[in-house]
Amino acid sequence: MDCIFCDIIAGKSEAEILFENENVISFLDIRPVNYGHTLVITKKHYENFQSVPPDDLTHLMKATQLLASAVVKGVNADGFNLIVNSGKAAGQTIFHFHFHIIPRYYNDFRFKPDFKTYSEGSKKEIADKIKIEINKKKDSFYG
Repeated sequence: MDCIFCDIIAGKSEAEILFENENVISFLDIRPVNYGHTLVITKKHYENFQSVPPDDLTHLMKATQLLASAVVKGVNADGFNLIVNSGKAAGQTIFHFHFHIIPRYYNDFRFKPDFKTYSEGSKKEIADKIKIEINKKKDSFYG
């Protein structure tokens, strides 16, 4: 498997590492949206958010919470975005699961999605489809 993040973990590729423990490693993004843009990744290779086991996700979230505060204070940001790109359609380019912590400043850039409006009855129809999928999987998460 050819994965730049696995290469960083193994010390085969360079990165500006900010934090590391037995489960997680974090480093600066080489194409930052704003300076201090940080990636937080699992040391085990998982392709996307859905494939990360809950225990590993817990380690990742704890580190991300610590790092988000440090990034905001370290670059004197006004806030931050925590972003996950899961799948090519969502903008994922490195298929090793990771969070982006993007420091934000007032008036730095506009994140402007094209908001949708549900048609009559479509909100319930979509919610029902999602609930079916939740019921299929919830026991494996909470069982």
